[in-house]
Amino acid sequence: MLRFKIAKMDIFQSYFFGSVEFRGDTYKINIQSQRRGKVLKLPFEMTSGKEKMITRLTGPGDIFVEDYLPYCGESEWLEIDSDEITFFLADNQDKLDTVEIMDR
Repeated sequence: MLRFKIAKMDIFQSYFFGSVEFRGDTYKINIQSQRRGKVLKLPFEMTSGKEKMITRLTGPGDIFVEDYLPYCGESEWLEIDSDEITFFLADNQDKLDTVEIMDR
C-alpha cells in the first residue's frame, strides 16, 4: 500500500489542488470529477501489474471515501479523477489527511 500524507488541499471552482508528502518527497495533487473518465496517475511508475487500484482518502474518526480507479501511468502529480471522491471532498476536505493506494 502507498500512503501519502495530505499537507495542503484547497478547493477551486470544480477541483481540488494541493500537496502531499510521500517518503520524504513532496508532490502536487489534483482531484477532479470524471470529465475524462475515472483516472489514477502517480508521480512515479508502478509495476504492480494491476489495472485498477483502490484509492481511499481517510481521516481521524474512521471517516473515508474510496473508489476503484484505473491506473493510467505516471504523471508529475498525483492525479485522481473520481466523481465519488470529488463530491465527498466538497463537504469534508478539512477532515481528510491521508491518501491510500492499494493494488488489491
